[in-house]
Amino acid sequence: MDLLPLTSRSKRSGAEYDYAGPKPVDSNLPDHVKTLAVDVPHATLDSSTRRGLQDFQRAANYIAAAMIFLQENVFLERDLTFEHIKPRLLGHWGTCPGLSIVYSHLNRIVSKHDLNVVLVVGPGHGAPAILASLWIEGSLQRFYPQFSRNKEGLSNLITQFSTPGGPPSHINSETPGSIHEGGELGYALAVSFGAVMDNPDLIVACVVGDGEAETGPTATAWHGYKYIDPAESGAVIPIVHINGFKISERTIYGCMDNKELLALFTGYGYQPLLVEHLADIDENLAASLDWAVDEIHKIQKAARSGNPISKPRWPVLLMRSPKGATGPKKVHGQQIEGSFRSHQVPLPAAKSDSEELQALRDWLSSYNPKELFGGDGHVIETALSILPKDDDKKLGQRKETYDVYMPLKVPEWQQFAVQTDTQESPMKTIGRLLDQVVVDNPKTFRIFSPDELVSNKLDAVFEHTGRNFQWDEASRNKGGRVIEMLSEHTLQGFLQGYTLTGRVGVFPSYESFLGIVHTMMVQFGKFAKMAHEARWRKNIGSINYIETSTWTRQEHNGFSHQNPSFIGAVLNLKPEAARVYLPPDANTFLSTLAHCLRSQNYVNLMVGSKQLVPVLLSPEEADVHCRAGASIFKFASTDEGLNPDVVLVGIGAELTFEVVAAAALVRRLAPYIRVRVINVTDLMILNHEGAHPHALTHDDFHALFTPDKAIHFNYHGYANELKGLIFGRPNLDRITVESYREEGSTTTPFDMLLRNHVSRYHVAEAAVRGAAKSNERVRMELQGLLSGVGHDMTKLQEEIYLEKKDPDGLYDQPRFD
Repeated sequence: MDLLPLTSRSKRSGAEYDYAGPKPVDSNLPDHVKTLAVDVPHATLDSSTRRGLQDFQRAANYIAAAMIFLQENVFLERDLTFEHIKPRLLGHWGTCPGLSIVYSHLNRIVSKHDLNVVLVVGPGHGAPAILASLWIEGSLQRFYPQFSRNKEGLSNLITQFSTPGGPPSHINSETPGSIHEGGELGYALAVSFGAVMDNPDLIVACVVGDGEAETGPTATAWHGYKYIDPAESGAVIPIVHINGFKISERTIYGCMDNKELLALFTGYGYQPLLVEHLADIDENLAASLDWAVDEIHKIQKAARSGNPISKPRWPVLLMRSPKGATGPKKVHGQQIEGSFRSHQVPLPAAKSDSEELQALRDWLSSYNPKELFGGDGHVIETALSILPKDDDKKLGQRKETYDVYMPLKVPEWQQFAVQTDTQESPMKTIGRLLDQVVVDNPKTFRIFSPDELVSNKLDAVFEHTGRNFQWDEASRNKGGRVIEMLSEHTLQGFLQGYTLTGRVGVFPSYESFLGIVHTMMVQFGKFAKMAHEARWRKNIGSINYIETSTWTRQEHNGFSHQNPSFIGAVLNLKPEAARVYLPPDANTFLSTLAHCLRSQNYVNLMVGSKQLVPVLLSPEEADVHCRAGASIFKFASTDEGLNPDVVLVGIGAELTFEVVAAAALVRRLAPYIRVRVINVTDLMILNHEGAHPHALTHDDFHALFTPDKAIHFNYHGYANELKGLIFGRPNLDRITVESYREEGSTTTPFDMLLRNHVSRYHVAEAAVRGAAKSNERVRMELQGLLSGVGHDMTKLQEEIYLEKKDPDGLYDQPRFD
């Protein structure tokens, strides 16, 4: 951390201006663009309301600033000295004053209009302002008694902030009222839209920082309203906080003049209203929020009375305010307020530099803490006067944010099961189950699909629902449960907001592009982990990914569409959250999906084929198999798997079928080789003992895989993932692994298997080599057997290249009679 005084920092560190809040350069857009701005007269606030807003903001700003700096003397009851300053100065000040203003005004409109409001804060590093506001309204005290609304409680909050064991510097799931991590920028707006879906009486106020607005996810999330049906869902009030600077550079929005911003947001489909009158910001913002609420109610009333407005223009507030307002103006001759220097810690050397310490004294004293908190630490009554009287209406205590899980009614999956000895698409099969889930849960279940459901063969859901795309006259105002949009980021945000406010969703995707939301999924995993540890947060539904259009069957696409890396991303989550399933056929996928839809608090990844694959297990067998997580395929094993020479393991639909086909091939070539065939459908059972709740004990592992025979894994993902799981198991030198090798092209399905060494011939070779370690006869005939398998493989590959297709019957289920 930079603890040098401001004079020691080079000008190369940021955009330099000797005045606050540089204005954007004028654009060349015509002046008539200004008429796109909504013009609302400033509100006339009575003196008590105005005083309440200002005192709330003053108290919140004092607490936020004190949290960053003070470890003692938190009420300035003595002269401030170096000893009162924390040894590590952590936190972000720049966005806090703007957040304090917004928080105070949301309280006002909740009270005035009796609204149900949730606040989502994009600039999550503004935690000091949010925590301060939560302390003032009593929400911190409700969930954390150590932060009681008195002198002791406030001292605890200020001194413990950003210290070991104290509140962190970013908003997270430990923050009452939050449904968004806030650390990784870009997702707040999409999360907000997801939260209001099927929540008709909810308004989410979403603060979008102008730095966050530069991210791709935010850029696409502005289209979120095109998927909000006002007849069935609530509304989002986006508040774009334009303070002009990031850590060291100006923001794009901060360099756009009003005409450019008005044109941009009008094009997105909004009614933009500028909030920029700093001298009377409270009157300006009060009128703006009142107008936004009225516009929302007009749009909703029309839709709910059967006369929906076509392409309604929803409100958006564009709020300009100086970064770090009310903080130090200049120190060491350099601009602080309204510049990048106020982004994090405006006075980084306050513990050692006399000028910075004096600036801190002046800054904190300017809020008059003695008046704000009195002798007992209770905040001044005027600041409390704007708060909702009902605790459940307070922003930090909304039930929607921590205790509203609504479990799905999941039908018995067996009614959708298919017959063995046939070939069925797992995706087509589960599509019928999902269709029934839609019927049985018309307001608590949605499908968020970045790749079209038809492409992924899940279109059976359209039997009883449709798409919810309000800008398309064919699908608007019909209550569709499916949202399709070619932005994985936006749909992931929708899913997170929907899930964290009590509902359940499914996210089907091409395998290769799930990685786009890797870090979003990780951020959600962090949020869920800390939520579980917070205790006061109740259970939520799991996030459910269906990974299909896999690398093994990419007939229409090539190398770019071959990437199973999302499996590894989920494996890296905490064991309590991570669940990865690779069902081998349609019936096991049905069982797995039904389980995942009922589950809570997990990140579920289900990987399967959309193409026809053999149905290997009956419904009864599939049920037992999925509960166990893995089992012996007795029908493909020698003497039902007794006393094997080698163990062949398939993980993934096509790769498991190749193992079954290899067992048949070995039986034909060398019937004296004893083979045990195993399928693993729950990847987590392989984890070494104690590493995961599903991990097999060493004894159970040996019972299934034998304690000493050679084991060959044919694995759908990357080999290192599997090796990482089994690391720590005894006797690993007997295990070989083949998997996706990053070899691909637009070619036939079987050629893909050949290129990646996971075909039945490669498995048969591994079986022969493995059996030779314990079977003397196999060892004697090893070279002959391997050359025979290699010869057959070469001939088949030549045929594929000559005929430009796989031979007929290649995927017929082999017989073991």
